[in-house]
Amino acid sequence: MKKFLAILLASGFASTAALAADFSAVDADQNGSVTIEEAKAAMPDLSDDAFKAADGDQNGELSAEEFANIQG
Repeated sequence: MKKFLAILLASGFASTAALAADFSAVDADQNGSVTIEEAKAAMPDLSDDAFKAADGDQNGELSAEEFANIQG
């Protein structure tokens, strides 16, 4: 988790707007998971590495729990 937070901070991702993003609002197609495209639409500063670090099961999408890890 410390490595993940370091990646987020190093990428400049810890902005107030990004932290305020709501999972259901980011999940544009309302399928219960967030793709990299959906995440970047809401959080343009999100790096591919930060997304991959949050994707604990490595399925290419973030669950609500995984998404919460990005938000802190």
